[in-house]
Amino acid sequence: MSIELISKQKSFGGWHMQYSHASQSLNCQMRFAVYLPPQAAAGKPVPVIYWLSGLTCTDENFMQKAGAHRVAAELGVAIVAPDTSPRGDDVADDPDGAYDLGKGAGFYVNATQAPWDKHYRMYDYVVSELPALIEEHFPVSEQRAITGHSMGGHGALTIALRHPERFVSVSAFSPISNPINCPWGQKAFTAYLGEDKALWKDHDASELLREATEFLPMLVDQGEADDFLDAQLKPEALERGARASGYPLHLRRHEGYDHSYYFIASFIEDHLRFHGKHLLP
Repeated sequence: MSIELISKQKSFGGWHMQYSHASQSLNCQMRFAVYLPPQAAAGKPVPVIYWLSGLTCTDENFMQKAGAHRVAAELGVAIVAPDTSPRGDDVADDPDGAYDLGKGAGFYVNATQAPWDKHYRMYDYVVSELPALIEEHFPVSEQRAITGHSMGGHGALTIALRHPERFVSVSAFSPISNPINCPWGQKAFTAYLGEDKALWKDHDASELLREATEFLPMLVDQGEADDFLDAQLKPEALERGARASGYPLHLRRHEGYDHSYYFIASFIEDHLRFHGKHLLP
């Protein structure tokens, strides 16, 4: 699996790099960003935190806005941020140009419905293809954590809940917690997965929490001034699911914070140190 360097910048003694590659899962050219801390230059494999971004984002938003490099460099952890969907002229997109379906809105599922099923397999990409690529080309270990924001928070939670053997910890900012019962999730799941709502539960963090038998450390932060809080995010559904199974969910609510990267930047250090406790000896 070959990769092509697009850009490279030094940051806090480490390197932020952007790459492209031909994705087998997504059947298109994809882009991802990676931050390697200075410890990686010494040849010692470092653990990886995977960041999944939200609707309309690319691999660039988190790396440029979150302010994560300083703490990642201190801890000695790499960060990998993929794009949020397949891209390209032949990739299906919402015919009305809506932001919540199609390009920029992959929802981290494997689409089964035409025309989406040709390219929209972000679940396989994040679970299998991207980690294999990262571990082949960079000085990283197989110790992984996963986190994300909004649609990416949904992706991080559902992927970790379905694959607890692949991650040591999981966190999320403002996740779409109960997509089977919110407009964003219902629109995307109908298009990508079809009308059988029983299949949707495999990609709903609240439902997965309810049935969980293997537990990972889980941190979720939610802003109380988030415009999407009641209609789209529904963190209370996460709490109900966790209570049902006894899952050790730590959900924090923050007065005055909204859905933006100002919120993420305010608490990203907490999340990195949370993962660091579980990734590092």
